[in-house]
Amino acid sequence: MAGHFSKKNKVEEPQYYLSATNMPTYNYKVYHMKLIEKTLYFLLAFIVGAAVGYLFYGGIGKDEFGMPTPTTWALNIIIPSIVGIIAGKLFVPMRKKALIAKQKKELSHQFRDMLDALTTSIGAGKNVNDSFFGIYEDLKIQYDSDAYILHELEVIISGIHNNIAIEDVLEDFGVRSGNDDILSFANVFRISYRKGGNIKDIIRNTHSILSDKMEIAEDIETLVTSNKLEQNIMTLMPIVLIAAIKMMSPEFANNFVTTTGIISTTASIVIFVAAYFIGKAVLDIKL
Repeated sequence: MAGHFSKKNKVEEPQYYLSATNMPTYNYKVYHMKLIEKTLYFLLAFIVGAAVGYLFYGGIGKDEFGMPTPTTWALNIIIPSIVGIIAGKLFVPMRKKALIAKQKKELSHQFRDMLDALTTSIGAGKNVNDSFFGIYEDLKIQYDSDAYILHELEVIISGIHNNIAIEDVLEDFGVRSGNDDILSFANVFRISYRKGGNIKDIIRNTHSILSDKMEIAEDIETLVTSNKLEQNIMTLMPIVLIAAIKMMSPEFANNFVTTTGIISTTASIVIFVAAYFIGKAVLDIKL
């Protein structure tokens, strides 16, 4: 693939490649955040993290009369800032991963619609090239102009116009998508198209398998949604409880800024953070 970067060199893959027709083609395996986007996500996480850090550790270093000291004021700035920076550093990659998963999911659904239209078109007697021309016009009505599948169809059509083998364009699409179903379809299409296989049956079977797989994935997602909601609630519970205690009983809340209280609070935070990531890994079911 043109412009491929070796992972051994630890260089992030580009967001776009140039196709054989010099059209920019999207790399769905990565998501390059713009500076303003990354800054906003970092600031959002920093503010939330700093607020939580102040909630748990604010007021450390008071004197024997419970009055703030210069150490208290300094720690009220330093500790929330550190927590906010850590939160920002953790959240930005997590958000990027979520955006990559989102664009892959959208592409998968759009690809299924493309196969549906392609099956209908070829079933009506059109050849492969004419079918791609036709489904592009059909999907333009269904999707916005910036839809992933429309850009991919534009690349395919451009390849047809420039006498580039359609199976090569589809294989490039499959590699860039990071989607095993799309890549498998491209590989099967390559073998069958050149050797006179039944393209109509191949496309119909691929569409059927992909549809069944998506329906199973949606059913599983529905089943685990309540568990994910419970996990999020349990993650927020310590914050809500500490906030309630500090508002309702400030005197009791002073116990949190003692040495024992700080150690207990820190240990609890570590346990809850570990439990969150373990629960997230368990609920993140990949098909």
